[in-house]
Amino acid sequence: MEYTQSKKYEKIPRLPFEAKVDLTYRCNNNCRHCWLRIPADSEEKKRELSFEKIKDIICQARKLGCRRWSISGGEPMLRPDFEEIFDYITSHSMSYSLNSNGTLITPMIAKLMKKRGTKMIAVYGATAEVHDHITRNPGSFDALMRGFAYLKEAGAGFIVQLIPMKDNYHQFDQMVKLAKSLSKHYRVGAPWLYLSAYRDAKANEEIKQQRLSSKEVIGLDQPSIPAEDKLAADHGCGCLEKGDDRLFSACLKARRDFSVDPYGQMTFCGFIKDPALLYDLRKGTVEDCWENFIPSLADKIRGGQEYLENCGSCDLKSDCRWCPVYGYLEYGRFSAKVEHLCEVAKEKMKYKENWIKNHRTFYQIAGITIQIDSDIPIKEETIHSKLNPFKVDGPGKDTIYLNHHFSLPDLAGKDLGKRIYSKTPWSIYKKDDSWIYLGISATKGEKRLHRVAIFNKDHTRASIYHADDNMIKKGNLTSLTLFPTDQILVGRILADRDGCYMHSCGIVLDGKGYLFVGHSEAGKSTTSLMMKKQGGKILCDDRIIIRKKPEGFRIYGTWSHGDVPDISPDSAPLHAILFLKQSEENVLIPMYDKLEVVRRLLACLIKPFACADWWEKELTLIEKIAKEIPCHRMLFDKSGEIVEQIRVM
Repeated sequence: MEYTQSKKYEKIPRLPFEAKVDLTYRCNNNCRHCWLRIPADSEEKKRELSFEKIKDIICQARKLGCRRWSISGGEPMLRPDFEEIFDYITSHSMSYSLNSNGTLITPMIAKLMKKRGTKMIAVYGATAEVHDHITRNPGSFDALMRGFAYLKEAGAGFIVQLIPMKDNYHQFDQMVKLAKSLSKHYRVGAPWLYLSAYRDAKANEEIKQQRLSSKEVIGLDQPSIPAEDKLAADHGCGCLEKGDDRLFSACLKARRDFSVDPYGQMTFCGFIKDPALLYDLRKGTVEDCWENFIPSLADKIRGGQEYLENCGSCDLKSDCRWCPVYGYLEYGRFSAKVEHLCEVAKEKMKYKENWIKNHRTFYQIAGITIQIDSDIPIKEETIHSKLNPFKVDGPGKDTIYLNHHFSLPDLAGKDLGKRIYSKTPWSIYKKDDSWIYLGISATKGEKRLHRVAIFNKDHTRASIYHADDNMIKKGNLTSLTLFPTDQILVGRILADRDGCYMHSCGIVLDGKGYLFVGHSEAGKSTTSLMMKKQGGKILCDDRIIIRKKPEGFRIYGTWSHGDVPDISPDSAPLHAILFLKQSEENVLIPMYDKLEVVRRLLACLIKPFACADWWEKELTLIEKIAKEIPCHRMLFDKSGEIVEQIRVM
C-alpha cells in the first residue's frame, strides 16, 4: 500500500491501515484489572455509539484504506448487538483482533469467531478460587471455561492471554499449564499493569497493589533483544531526540492507526482521554480527523522542563517502556516520570547485559559480520573451534543478523504468500518483503517440517526456528545458520555486495591471491597442499568468496573446507584464476575466450535459491571477473613443479 504525505504534517501517512474500536467500557467482571466500572443503566451507556453509527465509521475508514480492526472494551460482548457489530466489522476488513474475558461467548458468537483473525481471551487464575477472587464475580471461571469449550467446538482458534498480578502470581506456572491445555497459543499480558485512563483513585490504588516487582516483570515479559535492537536501528528506538519536548511528534510521524472510543471520540491512541486531544465523529468525519485533526496534535503537547530534566535526558530511555500516556495514567501529566517503569528499565538493562554476554556472538566472513543471537546460551563449545579465526568482538560496517529459536511456529492456516520453489530439502515462499524457507521432509514434504527460516527482503535479517534444541546443545556446530551449510545465506547476500561464492580453492602466495577452480576430484585439495609446501597460505580448499572492491577483485577464505582442514579469514588481491586438470605435464595455458571462462566460472558458482535479480547481478559480476582477471588452464602433476610457473606469472 502506498501512502502520500499529509498537507498538515510532513510524514503522516495518508491512509490508515488499522483502527481500534472500544465497544464498551463496562465489564461484567467487577475486577481489579478493569479500567472503569460503569453500571449498565448509566448515562455513559446511553451515549455509546449505535450500530448504525459504527457501520458508518467503518465505511468511512475503509474508504481511507483501513483494512484491520482491533475490537476491545471493557468487555465488548456486553453489547446486546455484539454479534451484528462483529459480523459487520469482520466482513469489511482483511483481518481483526479481539480482546475479551471470554465469559459471554455463546455458540453463535463462537461460530462467528471462526473468521480469520486474532482472538485473545483473558485468564486471571488457574483455578476458580483465584480467578473469581480477582474478577470479584463468582462463577466467572466456570463461564470462561464454558466459553473456551464453545470456541473449541466451533473450531475457532484463539490465544490465551494470561494476566499476571500479585494475587495470582503464586500459581502462574499452573496458569501456563492451563493455557497450554486450552490452546496452541498463549501470551502474557502487560505484567507491569498500567493505571486507569479515567484517573479513578480507588481503582488505581488497587492496581498498584497488584503490580509485580521489576524482576518478576522482566522474568515474565522477557524482551526480545534482537528485535529491540532492530527497532532502535530502524527507528531510533521511537524516542524523541534530546532537547525535543514535543511528546507525541515522533509517534505521529509514523502513525498508521487510530482509535475510536465507545462514544465516537477518535484520536491516535486508545489511552488518550484528554478532551482536547479527542475528535467527535458525531460532528465530523474520519477523514477530517485523520488528515487534519490528528496531525495538528504533533506540536500541541509539550513536556517542558519536567520532561527535559527527567525522561528526556535519561540514559535508560531506550530500555524504558515510558510513553507520555503512561505519565498521564500515573500522575495526570504527560510529562511525568513513572518510577515504576524506571525500575523495570533497570532490570531490563541487567537482562540485556546478560543476553549480550551469553546469548550473542559475532563472526566475520569476506568483510561481512554475522551477528548470532540464540534463545539458548551460546557456550564455548557450541560453535566448532575451527570457526574461531572468523570470530570478532562486535558488529561491523556491514552486519547481518540471525536469531535462533528452538521451537517451530504454528503455520496452520497462515498465509505464507506465493510458493516459488519446492524441492527437498526446501519449500520457499515469497510474501510481501519476506522470504519464508520451510525445511521439508523428503517423504512427507511440508507435513513434517524440521526448520522454518524467515528472511527479510535482502536476507540481512532472519529468524530461524528449529524443531528442537538437540543440535545446539550437542555443540560443535559448523554452520552459523545451523543449516547443513551456510552457503544458502552467504551465496544469497553476496550478490548485493559485488561478490560471489565459488566452489574453488584459494591460496595466497607472495601476497597475491590465486583461485584454483575445478569440479570435485579435480585436484583442489592436492593443489592447496602443494602450494602450502611451497610457502603458500591456504584460505580454504573448497569454498572461496570473490568480491569486487574499489581497488580490484579480492578473494576471501571461508570455513567450508574440503579434505584439507586449513582455513583462514584472510584475503588477498586476486591475481589469477587457474582451471585445474591433472596431467603428466606441468603447464599454464592462457585462456583468451572470455565466454569459455564465464561458462567455466558459472559451472562452479555456488547457487542458493536464486531469483532473476540474483542471477542478473551474478552474471554481470562473472563477466567482469572474466574480463579483468587473467585466466589459465593449469595442467599439473603432483610433483609441485607447477608452483614456480605460477609464481612468475
